[in-house]
Amino acid sequence: MLNHSFIKSICILALSCWAHPLLKAQSKEVFTVNDLSAEKRVEVKVNNRLFTQFIYSDTLEKPVLYPILAADGIAITRGFPWKPEPNDPTDHPHHLGLWMNYEKVNGLDFWNNSFAIPADKKQLYGWIRTRKILRAEGGEQGIIEYQADWTNQSGQVILQEKTKWVFHQEKQIQWIDRFTELTAATNVTMPDAKDGLLGLRVAHELELPITESKDYTDAQGNITHIASVKDPSVTGQYLTSAGKEGDEAWATRGNWCMLYGRRAGNPISITIIDHPSNPGYPTYWHARNYGLFAANPLGQKIFSKGNENLNFRLLKGQSVRFQYRIVITAGLPVPVTNRVDAWVKQFEKTGKE
Repeated sequence: MLNHSFIKSICILALSCWAHPLLKAQSKEVFTVNDLSAEKRVEVKVNNRLFTQFIYSDTLEKPVLYPILAADGIAITRGFPWKPEPNDPTDHPHHLGLWMNYEKVNGLDFWNNSFAIPADKKQLYGWIRTRKILRAEGGEQGIIEYQADWTNQSGQVILQEKTKWVFHQEKQIQWIDRFTELTAATNVTMPDAKDGLLGLRVAHELELPITESKDYTDAQGNITHIASVKDPSVTGQYLTSAGKEGDEAWATRGNWCMLYGRRAGNPISITIIDHPSNPGYPTYWHARNYGLFAANPLGQKIFSKGNENLNFRLLKGQSVRFQYRIVITAGLPVPVTNRVDAWVKQFEKTGKE
């Protein structure tokens, strides 16, 4: 017959093994963040698999996250213009990965700047130059912090940027948090405009089916023609917190917007979540069927057909903070609407820290 003290010691040993930190750690995702300064990029891996890269090459007009891979290893971002893939559309060469900028900042167009702008027109456009990587840290989450300057072509600083990226993964769900503070180096005007602020260009298969050709004109009068596409591999669909679907999502407000579809036959969803502390909350969605998925809280006139107007300003030394969460699922039934409320509440809590 076993005595009670022996049974008790066995139970304690079992519980201690169950709670052992090494055993617990095996169930968690492990991030490694490599600061490759000589190549002007920071690599983010989870469980030794590429999640994304923060690229701030001098050949780009702004820093970007590119590519972004879902938990199944499939990229959600368009390859063009960095590494074009078969069937990649080649419109809007300034759409690369995930970025933040704006069409009108003290008269300069930061959004539409790219290698495609002729040299004699470059003075109309602004640059964002990454000045310093402050932090590149792995562990149970990945973290990148950096400083950047929004400048004119002569290098004069208009806005000073400090951004923190935080990367998470739990099995089939990944999320990216962006916390950005912009400080005015001079008096800054950011008048109401269509093209801004947080932008993502998705892979071809995640675009919406385009049934009608259309021309799009930017702030400088440049016209981009988007032709209708009859391609069965294109499977994207938008859904907003206000219940707007498909093309009806564009120019409507909501505290979240989801794009879902299939890539390489696998279900994918991407949800961008706005934060209540952001200017212009809830944001307008600049969500186009050709693959541009953007949140623009500062452009209200064009989206509201003149009923609203936000001409944002900062006096020298003043700051503004923007924070967004991008949630990516792979292999889960779409749309994943049953999970969004929890994501929103969690992000609202995180954003208060």
